[in-house]
Amino acid sequence: MARNWWKFLGLALVLYASITTLLTPLDPGILTTDRSQLEPGVQEFTVLAFNTHFESEKDNLLIFLKSEEITLCGEVVEVSDDVHARVRFDIPERMPLVLADLYVNNPSDGTLYLPNAVSLNNMNAEASLPESCAQRPTSEEVEAFGFPFLPTIFETIKNLIFHVPMWFTMFFLMGISFVQSLLFLNKSAMKNDIRAEQSVMVGLVFCILGLTTGSVWARFTWGAWWVNDPQLNGAMATFLIYAAYLVLRRSVNEESKRARVAAVYNIFAFVMLVVLLMILPKFTESLHPGKGGTPAFSSYDLDSALRTVFYPAVLGWILIGYWIYTMRLRLTNLTRKVLYNE
Repeated sequence: MARNWWKFLGLALVLYASITTLLTPLDPGILTTDRSQLEPGVQEFTVLAFNTHFESEKDNLLIFLKSEEITLCGEVVEVSDDVHARVRFDIPERMPLVLADLYVNNPSDGTLYLPNAVSLNNMNAEASLPESCAQRPTSEEVEAFGFPFLPTIFETIKNLIFHVPMWFTMFFLMGISFVQSLLFLNKSAMKNDIRAEQSVMVGLVFCILGLTTGSVWARFTWGAWWVNDPQLNGAMATFLIYAAYLVLRRSVNEESKRARVAAVYNIFAFVMLVVLLMILPKFTESLHPGKGGTPAFSSYDLDSALRTVFYPAVLGWILIGYWIYTMRLRLTNLTRKVLYNE
């Protein structure tokens, strides 16, 4: 039992990350407005928010339109529920044409922000700026445990805890296979060939899970099950390369020759894995974070709430993947003992 502590740890980490992820709400945010253009004079529009507390905080709602040059204060006309508020602004007659950001503040939700919410049209581009209102939007945040509100992603951000660990686990298992293939070429021990094959077989399972969860995420975020993205195409190419490894093994009958040919191919496959999934996407434009020069797994992608479940999920799935690999290895060794009396 003591030797199996890491198995229980893997299960506990995955259960903790999965349950916490499913039960944790998203932070409040602003979804959209029902008008994107405002004319001079008194103008009203409706603000649609997400997971906010407009109704309970209707006496404390502050609303602003803000550009680089000016800040306009608005007033709340009507609050129909916690996520709908009708607001009014008095747009000056003479001011430059601007795109304005929308800020909404209340004690329960903090300060919410929608960039480029409305454009102020039919203005005099050469007009002098009117005076800004006395109040200004703040960057007040409410201390509450929740996942970040990100437009276009919304609740699907929780898929991060299931999708990305699949690829970390696949990398780990293919790394084991790569090392075992190197050891086989050095020592010609069949145990290394068996370990390499079983590691690839389990790694391909996690590759399929990564492709599946990624496809579902793409459908709800990008609007299609598959898009022409370097990271996605590289992931599919990786799957095909390693699937070809298994086909290659079954095309050579003589055991020692099969093991040597497979080891050489497996080394090539791992190099291609690194190139396709880690190197090339960094130099091309991609929808994935961390590609095309954008940061990954930093404060840009992961806030403190996501980190509390993301890293345990990665470690937990790696441990479970290794556990499955050891079970496959034991089963294969037992089968060889029965068939070949090894």
